[in-house]
Amino acid sequence: MSFQFQKTTLPGGIRLVTEEIPSVRSVSVGVWVHVGSRDESPTEAGMCHFIEHMVFKGTSNRRMHHIAQRMENVGGYLNAFTSKEYTCFYARCLDEHLPRALDTVLDLVINPVFPERELEREKDVVVEEMKMYEDTPDEYVFDLFDQALYGEHSMGRPVIGNEDAVRSFSRQDLVEFLGKHYTAGRIVISVAGNVRHSRVVKLVEKLVGSSLSRGNDSGDRNAPPEQQPVSVQAVKPMQQAHLILGGRGLHVHDKERVALSVLNTILGGGMSSRLNQNIREKYGYCYNIYSFINLHSDTGDIGVYMGTDASKADRSFKLIRREFDRLIDRPITRNELERAKSQAKGALMLGLENMSSRMMRIGRQELYYGRYYSLDEILDLVETATIEDIQRVAHRLLDESRFSDIRLLPN
Repeated sequence: MSFQFQKTTLPGGIRLVTEEIPSVRSVSVGVWVHVGSRDESPTEAGMCHFIEHMVFKGTSNRRMHHIAQRMENVGGYLNAFTSKEYTCFYARCLDEHLPRALDTVLDLVINPVFPERELEREKDVVVEEMKMYEDTPDEYVFDLFDQALYGEHSMGRPVIGNEDAVRSFSRQDLVEFLGKHYTAGRIVISVAGNVRHSRVVKLVEKLVGSSLSRGNDSGDRNAPPEQQPVSVQAVKPMQQAHLILGGRGLHVHDKERVALSVLNTILGGGMSSRLNQNIREKYGYCYNIYSFINLHSDTGDIGVYMGTDASKADRSFKLIRREFDRLIDRPITRNELERAKSQAKGALMLGLENMSSRMMRIGRQELYYGRYYSLDEILDLVETATIEDIQRVAHRLLDESRFSDIRLLPN
C-alpha cells in the first residue's frame, strides 16, 4: 500500500497532517484539540466531555438534526471522544465527500452555539452515561484504579466528571472554557485516505479563516505527584469480582516505551501470553485477563485486569505477582521475544489497513511528538528490543512494592 505523509502549519497556528493512500476510496478526518479532563479544575470536572456532547446540539450554521444527518446522508459517519489529554472530533466517508466531512467537523469545533434549551437536557443524558459506566464493573474498576494511582490530581478523576460539577455548568462556563482552550495553536487536523494534501490545505484555510484565536500549545501541565501504593475495596451488586493490580508506568517520551510494549505483549497481550496461559488455561480462574499500559505526556501506568470469582481474589493476586517475579528474575527466551515482536508488528500493520486508525495514528503523533513516525521506523524500533531491555523494564516497573491492588467485589 503506497502512501505519502505531509504536514503544514497554517498562519494561525493550526497544524495539518495528511497521509495520502491513493489505493483506497475512503477518507477519515479528525480534528484534535489538545485539552482533556486533566486540564480541568475540580469545579470543571467533566467540562471537556460535556462540550464534546454539546457541540452536536447546534452551530451557527446548522441545527442539531442537520448535523446528525449531514454525514449519514452520504453513507458516512460522525462522532467524537474525550480522553485525559485531548478531545477528538472525527468523520469518515467516501473520498468524494471530503469537503463535506471537513466542513462538518470543523463547524462543530469552531461554531458551536450551546443552545440553552438543550443544556439541561444534555446534563440528564451525561448523568445517565455516568450511571451506565458505574453499572459496568469492568470499566468502573478502572476509575477506582486511576483514583488510587493519581489521588486528588485531575488525572485521578473520571473523564466524564461527576454529577455535581456537570449539573452546575452554565452556558457561559462552556463558552469561556471553549475560548480559553479551543485555540488554533492547540488544534491538529489529521486526514488519511485518498486525498491530496494541497487540496486539504485549501479547504481548511477557506473553512477556518481567522475565526480562531491563535493561542499556543505549550503543553505545560502539572505533573501528578507520586502516590503511595494502596489497597482499595468496593462492593456492587454483581456476580463477579473485578481486580486490578497496577502502578505508575512510563510517559510517551521515555526511551524504554518500545521495550515496555513488547513486555506488555509477553505478559498479557493475547491468548498465548503468560497471564492467559498460566492463570486462565492452567488454573481456570477467569474468562478475561489482560495486562495494559497507558502512556501520557508526563506520566503513565501499567497493570493487570482480571475478572474472577470473589473467593479466588487472593489467590489470583498471588498468581499475577508470581508472573511479575518471573519476568524480573529470569530472562525471557529468544523464541518468546521473537513471537512478541511478530505479534506487535502484525497488529500494527493490520491496523494500518483501516483509514480511521491511520488518521488517529498521525494525529496522536503530532500531538505528542510534533513529528511523523513512519511504519518502517516503528517496525525498526520494535526490532531493536532485546532480552536485556525487557528484563530491565521489568526490574524498573514490576516490583510489587510499587503496585496498588483494586478489588471491586459482589455484595
